[in-house]
Amino acid sequence: MLTSLRIQNFKAWKDTGPVRLAPLTVIFGANSAGKSSLGHLLLALKQTALSVDRRRALHLGDPNTLIDLGTFTDCLHGHDTNQSLRFKLAWRLPAALEVKDPLQPGTRFKGDELSLDATLSADKNHQPEVAAIRYALSAGKDRLLAAEFQKDADGKYALTSEQYRFVRAQGRKWPLEEPEKFYRISELTRARFQNAGFLNDFALATETLLSRFYYLGPLRDYPRRTYQWAGDTPEDVGQKGEYAIPAILSAQAQQRLLNRGPKKRQQPFAEFIAAWLKDLGIIDSFIVKPVAEGRKEFEVLVRTHPAASEVKITDVGFGVSQVLPALVEAFYCPFNSVVWMEQPEIHLHPQVQSELADVLISAIQAREGGDNRGVQLIVESHSEHLLNRLQLRIAEGLVSPDDVAIYFCKRGGSGTELEPLRVNLYGEIENWPDNFFGDEMAELTARTVAAMKRREAENEDGTC
Repeated sequence: MLTSLRIQNFKAWKDTGPVRLAPLTVIFGANSAGKSSLGHLLLALKQTALSVDRRRALHLGDPNTLIDLGTFTDCLHGHDTNQSLRFKLAWRLPAALEVKDPLQPGTRFKGDELSLDATLSADKNHQPEVAAIRYALSAGKDRLLAAEFQKDADGKYALTSEQYRFVRAQGRKWPLEEPEKFYRISELTRARFQNAGFLNDFALATETLLSRFYYLGPLRDYPRRTYQWAGDTPEDVGQKGEYAIPAILSAQAQQRLLNRGPKKRQQPFAEFIAAWLKDLGIIDSFIVKPVAEGRKEFEVLVRTHPAASEVKITDVGFGVSQVLPALVEAFYCPFNSVVWMEQPEIHLHPQVQSELADVLISAIQAREGGDNRGVQLIVESHSEHLLNRLQLRIAEGLVSPDDVAIYFCKRGGSGTELEPLRVNLYGEIENWPDNFFGDEMAELTARTVAAMKRREAENEDGTC
């Protein structure tokens, strides 16, 4: 699970400052304030890790990748290539990582949190190149082991650590190679030292984190009359939710059983999703079935209320098909995944938006096969109804304030700012920002004044 994030000189962000990320993190804010670009950078990091080109520091994308961010100049704050893009990720490891020094058998470091701090600069062709990679292994608040691979003023790389003594291999002191991508010390560079092998473990932990990062965009696919599924297992529902139905069928074939939290009843995956749709008040029943025996074409049939006939998903309100990918992604993604969602409430009635908060809470508490799924959700939203329900559930004690982080994204002087909202045990926001959801009191006052003036005018005209 990601525990913190900091981004500097990326698009609208001069500096986000340290951002605490909770199991459920919700970001509100004005349109075009820069909320989405935070998730877009993480997508770029993921596609870089997936790229076969080890020499590319940061894969900014093309029409066939997860995201296309344009050029490196496009990505830099103010398009200033004299600045460096810097980002720091910290995350809790699924299992503790132990580092042993082969040259000093008694020296070992064991931690459950890892951080990566990378700095990328523009080269002479305005392409990104790595200026520094900094890893740190921690246990709780204690920083145990840090290692830095950094380029000096002469363009030469050096590997250093305050807690660990790197020892050069015997023979000539060859210069160190540039890193592979933004996070990996090359195999040849590690071979220049007798005890730098653990740096590969750090790189593998980074790849594991990024491989389990998923993104659901704000624009989802239109519903279809039939869906194809030939027995494959989608990695996720896709950025537009295009694989939501194959994901349901795959989970059913694997006989996955989920519950909404500790001591809750286990249900087969499709039944589990259908129950949530019903609880949201969108439909009464939901089923995915083959068009005919032995066919790989499937149809989604829904019933809007108990007395209604079953109809295809294309023949009911648009909201069902738009919220379905969000539901499926939250519970289909692998254990210990990080899911970034944009506007899961889109096209939903205000009451359903409120109920959606319960789905998000359940997703971070859900269990599968008796084990905690450990899923983290980072949600961009414009819904005050969703926020109100979150506050209520915190006040009721159904979710801890420590498990929820809420931010307000606003435009500042030199760039966008991210303001953390302090939520107490009673669900109250102690630092409510100005015009968070508009100025409701000003609207009410203006409406009252306008009504009074209109009545006065009507009385003077004798129309009332």
